[in-house]
Amino acid sequence: MAYVITDSCVACGTCQTVCPAGAISEGDIYKIDPDVCLDCGACAGECPSGAIEPGE
Repeated sequence: MAYVITDSCVACGTCQTVCPAGAISEGDIYKIDPDVCLDCGACAGECPSGAIEPGE
């Protein structure tokens, strides 16, 4: 399952820089493309606001 970014996102871009698959795109809240996400959790471990969680 792909990870998801919640409303707690502060759009700092940290997750985008650590994603090995390039699955995260910019916006008011960053978004993870579930078709590209490797489910590795790298982004969740680096998110300073704790806004990234495993998807359902």
